[in-house]
Amino acid sequence: MEQPSTIASPRGAAAATIEEVAARAGVSRSTVSRVLGGGDRVSPAALESVRRAIDELNYVPNRAARSLASRQTLAIALVVPEDTTRFFGDPFFASLVTGINEKLASTDYLLNLFIASGDPGDKTTNYLVGGNVDGALIASHHASNTFLERIHRAVPVVFGGRPLVADLSGYYFVDVDNVEGARIGTRHLIDRGHRRIATITGPLDMPVGSDRLQGFRAEMAAAGLKPGPAEDGDFTVDGGTEAMQRILAAGVPEAVFVASDLMARGAIGVLRAAGLRVPEDVAIVAFDDSPVATTMTPRLTTVRQPSREQGEAMVDVLLARLAGAEPPHTTILHTELVIRETA
Repeated sequence: MEQPSTIASPRGAAAATIEEVAARAGVSRSTVSRVLGGGDRVSPAALESVRRAIDELNYVPNRAARSLASRQTLAIALVVPEDTTRFFGDPFFASLVTGINEKLASTDYLLNLFIASGDPGDKTTNYLVGGNVDGALIASHHASNTFLERIHRAVPVVFGGRPLVADLSGYYFVDVDNVEGARIGTRHLIDRGHRRIATITGPLDMPVGSDRLQGFRAEMAAAGLKPGPAEDGDFTVDGGTEAMQRILAAGVPEAVFVASDLMARGAIGVLRAAGLRVPEDVAIVAFDDSPVATTMTPRLTTVRQPSREQGEAMVDVLLARLAGAEPPHTTILHTELVIRETA
């Protein structure tokens, strides 16, 4: 009879096997397997015996063997179609990943990060569709990221933000109410008496960029005001700098709604260089409520988006799908205005 295999323990002794746990607990091997799988269909007495045996023998489940038996990889991919400069330079991603990682910490799943702006040679896509992950989370996608559709067809996917497709019926996503958030920020500027209001947008090939521009324009229209110039700042400090320079070239506005904190940092630098004071000469409302908002002088008035909660919610939806449940296809998180010193 073939003897059960063992793995060397960190202390040099042979690690306990599942058979030894079963013998110590006085139950079958299958009962131990059920306990390791979550304790379903196991009596309270057997559950307690197995857990006590696991503790006494310092048993460590063989994750690879369990994955093979269940046909699961126990790996989840986070795919971010951006370059590394954008990913590591934007505090939005740090907050999102924190939420994702903390939600996965209590599960058996490992998080694999893929930063793939254009997926040259389909390297990322081929890996993900090749059975190496159980599901994927996709954040910060652009209209040009056509490779994401292959991933969506191959594995369960949850998007962070609305997917760029005409028919959303087969998609799952967790989004922030960017239209309403932009309206809240713009309304604050209008309520402060400003009428000539410009905006610095995010990339308009992303739903988040177009939605925030839509919210700005809708609130201006609701107030009977003509929107000022709208310039794309690409969600970066440099982009905000260049966008503000283009706005000033057309005239000095009374206020600017800026679609991210990073772009607001660049914009305020340009205003200062032009001898303009914030908020006395030009008021600013931004969007994110990232750490940038409170480390600047003056501190930013900004619309808070729940980035960490978005990451957590994305994991909840994906885990529900992997468990065979049917979670909501659409989850929308709300924003709030945080008033500080720039407006």
